Amino acid sequence: MSDDQLTLTERCVMLVLMAEARELTNAELLALAGIKLDGKYRIRLNRLGLVESTKVKRAFVHELTEKGTTWCAAELFKSRPARSGGVGGALYVVLAGLGRYLDDTEHTLVEVFRPDVAGQMAAAYADLTRGSGAPVRLAVLRDRLNVPDSEFDRALKQLARREDVDVHAEADQKTLTDRDREAAVVLGGTARHLLTIEVPQ
Repeated sequence: MSDDQLTLTERCVMLVLMAEARELTNAELLALAGIKLDGKYRIRLNRLGLVESTKVKRAFVHELTEKGTTWCAAELFKSRPARSGGVGGALYVVLAGLGRYLDDTEHTLVEVFRPDVAGQMAAAYADLTRGSGAPVRLAVLRDRLNVPDSEFDRALKQLARREDVDVHAEADQKTLTDRDREAAVVLGGTARHLLTIEVPQ
């Protein structure tokens, strides 16, 4: 099968990977879009060189290749696939509109779709605290997310605008390690070391 004969599931996986601009597990694909990449679909996209799948522990992690990104860019100007149904048809109308915008403004997909670091940060916080709402050190979050410092800082400042989020300094400065000080973010002229997200009642 050539890359112009992909199934709707395969196409949707490619487009979700494009929009998220990062590697995703099947669990994340399922949570985000209700789809997974496994079995014959994963093997086919891997063989076509569109997606790279790496096994981490017991789960696969999927990421677009350069060829996959090129495929997605071209897909913005394609007609909707046969038998794609109403949802698939609507998706391709939206893609066509995005394609026109990129064409008119001379922007690229890479400029439009960037990883949702703030969303990843909130998800990592929830996982680390198991929903308790306890403070988490920024040093722990930085190490967990492993994104460039500039992206982490930008995302944290974005998250800090939410009413349920508090980014604050450690009250007992003696407990701070060198890593805590390195990982701090300065907000309002004060170094902040901890993130707390309020748990809905």
